Amino acid sequence: MATRPSSISRVQACELKGAGFTFTVLKVFDADPERIARQVTRRIQQAPDFFKGAPIVLDLQAVPEGDWDLSALVERLRALDLVPVAVRGADGAHEQQARTLALGVLAEGRPAAGEPRPTVVEATPTTRLVTEPVRSGQQIYAKGDLVVVGPVSHGAELLAEGSIHVYGALRGRALAGLRGDRSARIFCRVLEAELISVAGYYRLAEDVEPALRGQGAQIYLDGENLHVLPL
Repeated sequence: MATRPSSISRVQACELKGAGFTFTVLKVFDADPERIARQVTRRIQQAPDFFKGAPIVLDLQAVPEGDWDLSALVERLRALDLVPVAVRGADGAHEQQARTLALGVLAEGRPAAGEPRPTVVEATPTTRLVTEPVRSGQQIYAKGDLVVVGPVSHGAELLAEGSIHVYGALRGRALAGLRGDRSARIFCRVLEAELISVAGYYRLAEDVEPALRGQGAQIYLDGENLHVLPL
């Protein structure tokens, strides 16, 4: 006698879906893990909440090919409470090391000289308008552009898949292009931010020219360089 399949066996256990995420990229120029760890530690001390447990993609395109140990670098980063998840631009030997370390290997390889990089731009469907001041501890998220009419306090965070416009003082953190929109920009009337970021590329307060602090500014991405210019 045939038995009827249980209702449990018909329940879908999982589903694979494509999704876009923005990761912090650590561009490596030197194969010395101790030197890298010291510099990363200084960055973390400047914005500990931003980096704690952050997934990291290691960009190895600028590292000279040679016999150096990727596992030592991964170990140092994990000790700093960072989470290396993948490498890109690795040579064949370090791709193999990455797989042994359970890291992903992104398809982007080492580019040939003069080879242009593709630009991916995602549309931003909606604009979120915030008319009240954004206070310390608040986090505002927009699936498209984010427009803030009032000031943004220290300790606040603005997150947008598109661009960010602040018609007051921008303090706290502002992260635009969260799903990889490299055309996103940040505009503000008074730049006093702790951290600014577009599509995963960021600058801390100390990386902004002093002459631009307290002034109107726009922040945009050109290649892999995050520019801050006066309005």
